[in-house]
Amino acid sequence: MSGVVKPAGAAEVRRFKPYPAYKDSGVDWLGQIPAHWDVRRLKYLATLNPESLGEDTDSAREMVYVDIGGVDNLGHIVETDQLTFASAPSRARRLVRDGDIIVSTVRTYLRAIAPIRDPDPDMVVSTGFAVVRPAHALTTEYVAYALRAPYFIERVVANSKGVSFPAINESEIATYDLGLPPESEQRVIASFLDRETAKIDALVKRKEKVIRLLQEKRSALISLAVTKGLDPNAPTKDSGVEWLGSIPAHWEVKRLKQVVPQITVGIVVTPAKYYVEVGIPCLRSFNIAQGHISMKDLVFISPSSNELHRKSQIFEGDLVVVRTGRAGTAAVVPPALSGANCIDLLIIRRSSYLSSQYLYYYINSRATLAQVEAYSVGAIQEHYNTATLSSLYVPKLPLREQQAIVKYLDNETAKIDILITRVSEAIKHLIELRNALISAAITGKIDVREEPA
Repeated sequence: MSGVVKPAGAAEVRRFKPYPAYKDSGVDWLGQIPAHWDVRRLKYLATLNPESLGEDTDSAREMVYVDIGGVDNLGHIVETDQLTFASAPSRARRLVRDGDIIVSTVRTYLRAIAPIRDPDPDMVVSTGFAVVRPAHALTTEYVAYALRAPYFIERVVANSKGVSFPAINESEIATYDLGLPPESEQRVIASFLDRETAKIDALVKRKEKVIRLLQEKRSALISLAVTKGLDPNAPTKDSGVEWLGSIPAHWEVKRLKQVVPQITVGIVVTPAKYYVEVGIPCLRSFNIAQGHISMKDLVFISPSSNELHRKSQIFEGDLVVVRTGRAGTAAVVPPALSGANCIDLLIIRRSSYLSSQYLYYYINSRATLAQVEAYSVGAIQEHYNTATLSSLYVPKLPLREQQAIVKYLDNETAKIDILITRVSEAIKHLIELRNALISAAITGKIDVREEPA
């Protein structure tokens, strides 16, 4: 078939010309391919998981280990560990060589796909990766891009098995169909994609830096307002607390337990045994974002179970705080969830001394973070407990002043959040463009053979 073929992907891809002639690939997702290309299954072009460490490996053997989270969504190895075989996890088994490609088989890390170039001679990767070793007619960089195409990702999703940790096995990866140009053309396509994706990745990093700066500005704005107030000329005094420093002279400093009715925790013992299809909403940690409660993926418990766990019921104006993982993330309970319940969340009961919204901002301020880091057991990102919260020093100030601070912060953080959203959307567009370019190039929808370096 000859003539113009409409390129796939984002509109920006259309600036590249198509090949002069096409034919039917016989594969739905590939569609039309350049007339001189072939279609081959991966298993005929590569071996999968060619080398593994046996259980009889010397326990003192040193290795450079790449776990499933050590590859980012752009296909770069960003984290390794220096381990011995004895100290390595049982999944640290697959040896890699120069020219291999590691492919995540776990749906949670779909885009953790990376070519291996000049590795340490003792590099070992997790069994959460399939190791693809190209044989004849296939180049490393080309197949690495082909395995990052959305078609392959969609296939992993469709064929993944399991509930808690869904994955695809290597035998299914082996059946993946590739559009196969000549080796010299594979190198040209890979070089083109290296150049174009590098430009996009550089833009993404710059925009991610902008987001970090905006987030730092937001954090500084909150910390200043909740610890110093809104009047820069107000008389001050020493708070007596190192991480608070000076505060307005008419403010007091109290422990949180002195100004709230109760600090407690949600259901922690086998909560799943109370789950029902329809019933009382029950919040979990991943329902809590900074200042927001997501109603997505709610679980429910029966009214009788809710009554049994009255201690962990939540009401309008209470604060719920993440205890483990994203520790310290907090949100105010809205009216719609008054009377609901929660699992493994810390609960700060609504106070008559502190505005719930003011306390929310304070809990997420640098002043709180400094205190928790100083006194909590273990890493701040790992665990937050009732004793930590109870002992926090918090300012006690007039409610009218708290409300003014909340109004100011609502307005100012909203402006910053809009900017962050806009930059995030730009990053999303760039990633879509990146994926579209990869897809168009490795399926032959665009001809990049004459594109200048």
